[in-house]
This record gives sequence, structure tokens and C-alpha cells, in this order.
Amino acid sequence: MANGLFDCTGKVTMVTGGNGGIGLGFAMGCAKMGGDIAIWARNAEKNAAAKAQLLEAGAGRVETYIVDVSSEEAIVAGYDQLMKDFGRIDCVFANSGASPRYDSVFDLPTSHWHEFQSVALDGAFFTLREGARHMVDRAKAGEPGGSLVACGSLSLYQGLAGKMEYAASKAGTAAVIRCLAAELGQYNIRANVVAPGLIITPMMGDNPAVEQHLSGVYSPQTPLRRLGYPEDFEGIGAYLCSDASSFMTGETVIIDGGYMVRP
Repeated sequence: MANGLFDCTGKVTMVTGGNGGIGLGFAMGCAKMGGDIAIWARNAEKNAAAKAQLLEAGAGRVETYIVDVSSEEAIVAGYDQLMKDFGRIDCVFANSGASPRYDSVFDLPTSHWHEFQSVALDGAFFTLREGARHMVDRAKAGEPGGSLVACGSLSLYQGLAGKMEYAASKAGTAAVIRCLAAELGQYNIRANVVAPGLIITPMMGDNPAVEQHLSGVYSPQTPLRRLGYPEDFEGIGAYLCSDASSFMTGETVIIDGGYMVRP
């Protein structure tokens, strides 16, 4: 039975880093609209917990995979297994990454720069490219369509002192998305960025004191007067997976409670 405008029934969404945080929020939106979900993440216990949540929310089918997105070979193999299991891919959310660690450009080790980009930039590129490859094959077989999505951040617009590795990965991935939108529109494949503001996720640690501190600092500066949470990405996940977003491509959608437009 169709779920209306944001119906995801019959569509397969793959989310990297999808067993928690923003990735799980995005996947949850697709699941609530009846979609099938594939999760790529490296923690088997968290994968199992996410699978149970997504099935309870209404997903048609959920499979989880241990995939290291810093490896191009692992990404290709991950898609091979996904296609054997599901037979198609309709939406990809390249979400895997990490938090920045340093406060000055002079403290950031060269080794950390390269290690960070291997997941956050290179991994996102290979994830999007290989997902697009399967979508194009399907289009050439007579069924065009697909949605490529990358997780950006407000660092696309604002400088963050000492956080160059993080901001560079987001800016680079956003550029990749715009190029994909320009190249793949002929196959009815769209490509967009979701740019979160400050979102409370498990990556930040399960510490109520930290959340309370951040709320005290940022909530008064945000028009909606609160911090963001993973569930705030359910709606945009369902929208970008579904045909409701069929004429939207090359865009960056900011989900920040209005932080960027504050006086």
C-alpha cells in the first residue's frame, strides 16, 4: 500500500554510517515510508540494533554489511553483495565520516589529514561513483532514476579554525555532488547535499552535561531555539529517496534550525 507523496515502497536506500546518528535518522525516514534499507557500518552490534529499529519503523527489508569505506575495493565488493541481495539501488546517502580533532592548522598532523580524507572525501566519492554506476546500468536497461545524497555541513559556508580536514572533505564532496548532478541528469539521476547544523549524535559522546552546555551556547542563537537531533533528518531522507524530489538536483539543503540566517 502506498504511503502517499513520500512513498518509498520498492526503493532501496543504502546509508554509510547508517547504524546511528544522522545516517540512522535519514534511513529511518525512508523506512517509515516503506522503503528497503541497506546499512554499511563497521560495528556489528550497532548494525543489529539499527536493523531492528528500522524494521519496527516499517521498512520492507533491512540488511546490514561490514564495509570499510576507506577502501575502494571494499566499496565495490559491498555494492556487488548489495545487488545480489536486493537487485537494485535507488538512493545512496554517503554519510560516513568523523569529527575534527584539532584547534589549529599547525597542530593537525599530515598523517591525520590523509587518514581523515580516506574516509570522508575519498570514501564518499567512491561510494557515490559506484552507486551511480549501478543506477546508470539500470537506466540503460530501461528504468531511469535514482538519488545520490552526501552529508555536508555548515563548514561549506563558515570557516572553522583548525578544522581544515573536516571542512575540506565536506567542500570536496559537495563539489563532487554538483558534478554528478550535471553529468547524470540525462539518466534522471539526481544528486544533492544535506548540510546539518549542530546535531547531537552518539559521535559526540553520551554525556548529558555536554548536551546541556551546547544547548546553552547555541540554542539562544538559533531561531528555533534548540539543538538538532537525528530524527530531524527523517523527513529529508524520505523526501530525497522518494519521487517527491524528482525535479531537485545539484542543491544543498541546510538543516540547522535557522542558525545560518540568524541576525
